[in-house]
Amino acid sequence: MPSKMIFINLPVADLGRSMKFYEALGWKVNPDFTDNNAACIVVDDNICLMLLTKDFFTTFSKRTIADTVGTVSAAYALSLGSADEVDTLVQTAIRAGGTEEADDSRRAEEAEAGMYGRTFLDPDGHQWEPFYMDYPGAS
Repeated sequence: MPSKMIFINLPVADLGRSMKFYEALGWKVNPDFTDNNAACIVVDDNICLMLLTKDFFTTFSKRTIADTVGTVSAAYALSLGSADEVDTLVQTAIRAGGTEEADDSRRAEEAEAGMYGRTFLDPDGHQWEPFYMDYPGAS
């Protein structure tokens, strides 16, 4: 196991639907940490999503769960290896039931900085921002 990992805990309305969405992106379900309340989605060796039913999610905080369909609560930026990988992930997300949230003015600003990015929302409204940045030392 890597020394540092990121686990992003996301409340979801329909666990099965969310699992299918993320599996369609090519990410894997870890059955060792999956049951009727939660599913562990492995993005890579260092990043996992914990999809938690809303009822189960409420056991982790006394605060109200954000309505991510109507408001943004966070944006999950994911660095990828090329602009083509960004396009492929967003197109796959859309085919799997996600929606794209386009912002042409922001894209122009990012392009000036040597970045290429797009934004998609999962079926629960969680905002993902895959991007590619050509910077010195990038492989």
